[in-house]
Amino acid sequence: MPLRLEPTAEDIHAQRLYADMGVKDDEYDRIVSLLDKKPNFTEVGMFSVLWSEHCSYKHSKPLLKQFPSSGSHVLQGPGEGAGVVDIGDGQAVVFKVESHNHPSAVEPYQGAATGVGGILRDVFSMGARPVALLNSLRFGPLTTPRTRYLFEEVVAGIAGYGNCIGVPTVGGEIQFDETYDGNPLVNAMCVGLIDSEHLQKGIASGAGNTVMYVGASTGRDGIHGATFASEELSEASAEKRPSVQVGDPFTEKRVMEACLEIAQSDALVGIQDMGAAGLTSSAAEMASKAGTGIDMNLDLVPQRETGMTPYEMMLSESQERMLIVAEKGRESEIEAICKKWDLEVASIGTVKEEMQLTLTFQGETVADVPVTALTDEAPVYDNMPSKEPEDFHEHQQLPAWQPPNSDHNETVVQLLSQPTIASKEWVYDQYDHMVQTNTAVMPGSDAAVLRVRGTEKALAMSMDGNSRYIALDPYTGGKIAVAEAARNIVCSGAQPLALTDCLNYGSPEQPSIYWQLEQSTAGMSEACSAFDTPVVSGNVSLYNETNGEAIYPTPVVGMVGLVENLDHITTQHFKTAGDYIYVIGDAEPAWGGSERQYLEDGRFSGQVPHLDLDLELKRQRQVLDAIRGGWITSAHDLAEGGLAVALAECVMETDLGAELTMADDATDLFAEAQSRYVISVAPEHAEKLEQAIPDAKRYGTVTKEKALRIKTEAAVTLIDQPTDHLNHVWKGAIPCFLKSKA
Repeated sequence: MPLRLEPTAEDIHAQRLYADMGVKDDEYDRIVSLLDKKPNFTEVGMFSVLWSEHCSYKHSKPLLKQFPSSGSHVLQGPGEGAGVVDIGDGQAVVFKVESHNHPSAVEPYQGAATGVGGILRDVFSMGARPVALLNSLRFGPLTTPRTRYLFEEVVAGIAGYGNCIGVPTVGGEIQFDETYDGNPLVNAMCVGLIDSEHLQKGIASGAGNTVMYVGASTGRDGIHGATFASEELSEASAEKRPSVQVGDPFTEKRVMEACLEIAQSDALVGIQDMGAAGLTSSAAEMASKAGTGIDMNLDLVPQRETGMTPYEMMLSESQERMLIVAEKGRESEIEAICKKWDLEVASIGTVKEEMQLTLTFQGETVADVPVTALTDEAPVYDNMPSKEPEDFHEHQQLPAWQPPNSDHNETVVQLLSQPTIASKEWVYDQYDHMVQTNTAVMPGSDAAVLRVRGTEKALAMSMDGNSRYIALDPYTGGKIAVAEAARNIVCSGAQPLALTDCLNYGSPEQPSIYWQLEQSTAGMSEACSAFDTPVVSGNVSLYNETNGEAIYPTPVVGMVGLVENLDHITTQHFKTAGDYIYVIGDAEPAWGGSERQYLEDGRFSGQVPHLDLDLELKRQRQVLDAIRGGWITSAHDLAEGGLAVALAECVMETDLGAELTMADDATDLFAEAQSRYVISVAPEHAEKLEQAIPDAKRYGTVTKEKALRIKTEAAVTLIDQPTDHLNHVWKGAIPCFLKSKA
């Protein structure tokens, strides 16, 4: 079939057709200068996707450099498919988080499903077997039919893909706020395990070696997906539906098993998934990292649609595809493995010394581009205009917000019924979290924990982020995001190792939003350095705006920790009647950005809770040491909703209750002061615990009676609620919203 007519290089220039692909005028001029010619349609398309924000990080790269990314345990930092951290005994943990926000806004089921598929490929392309999936989701209020539809379909997409491929979805977080009404966030994280000796990289080295295509055939789905992810959403975004890829988890399962087998072969030189920007990114990035070039014959690319053009093949983001470089003469070994797994495999190119990406099609050269032009020469926008928003100073000057005098009994019930705090059981009940039979702590505690088979070790993992704090004070909020993730890891009995992040913001071209990005990454970086948790991988998702309205700045932190001994695994739930309840850390009047403030005012204002990094680290170490010493029975960090909500969560789904006595009228029951924990301790360990953690104060006792009772020293009842009622409210909130017809 003859090629469809495409605009000529002259047409592209004269009619500014490159702008339709997201290329700015000065960027187009830069391309012309690098090529010493006007690019043709295919070449412009390749530059448009690789120079998009989603692929090049052209606005965020200067800020990402401040993150600590190395350490004694780091085997691979940013720059490959995923980060890799040593966990001893010749083993390593491999993990990364990616966003699939825009696709999920347009086609929520496939957008979420292919987000899961993409992050899985990032991990197994390193040679690691995926052992866990997590997700961080943001939606508007569940009071609208549109949000309920997005929520239900995103969850179904995550479940549909993850359950089919046989990787457990073990944890995550979900928040609801008006700021995400038109722009939901879907961030997917994958964790894998590998024997360090089998670690692979995405490099196309060795002139003469063969470039091989493995996996599903190429179609027209996902074309310009990277560009779509780098622009503002609008009412016209529904027209972008063809940009959303369609996933097939059963094919992905075969691709995964084949790639893990190929990774064991010394015939393999390099491997990378065809993710954002598809064949363009995998070929150009693999060649760039190796300092080589590639000759590719597009006639040999497996295609599932007729009449595909070079432009379509190079920009397609069809799923379940991998690019492999094999040692010359050993292609048959790769082919045999692919045949075993019933996968398409084709030799489509050759590595060469000249650093050019040269494409031929139907006997003609259709693109000839310097590899470094596509990758290293992508524009980097240093010194972006940055301006402190006017409302930031206003919030800092506001008098401290004080909650009104209200019925604490009623307040705790109202907070537990808020979708952001309420049980997410409706969600994780749809996920298979026991497949592979290594899940030691299932969804519903501070962190998920997976056994490392054949050892006494386990991995703890969590995802955290509080955009309300960052909207009010991005620097402090950035520190808090990292600190909360670390606290959740510590509460599980693990030492925090490293993190991956997903930075979700509006347009960086708006000075106030760039300032938010600048400040929050600085805060995150400071916390990472303080906790010795380097950033080993991540993703930036900008232009999260709808019709000119940006989301709250939402950096999400995915953290992994190591449990040195299975006996140290700890959860948040009280275990035994008679255990003492301690609270570590005094309350402060910290209300700015709190759930209590939102419950009363329907908005957020003022100053966010203070965070002392030295104190935070000190308490993390104290709690972890006490867990390892066997003195702590349960541990839970205080976060949204404060102490009262944390205590309620400790008795949920148990046959126990709790009785506590507070020093005063306890208006701080709902304050969200930082660096605080609620723990339970067997009486025989109380003395050791108090010596080890001087900041721990005994507030009460775990009881057989299923009730949460809190009173003052003057015997004034503050909260007296049957735990069955609290559990009913907490577990029923989200299903109740979803059944609403309003």
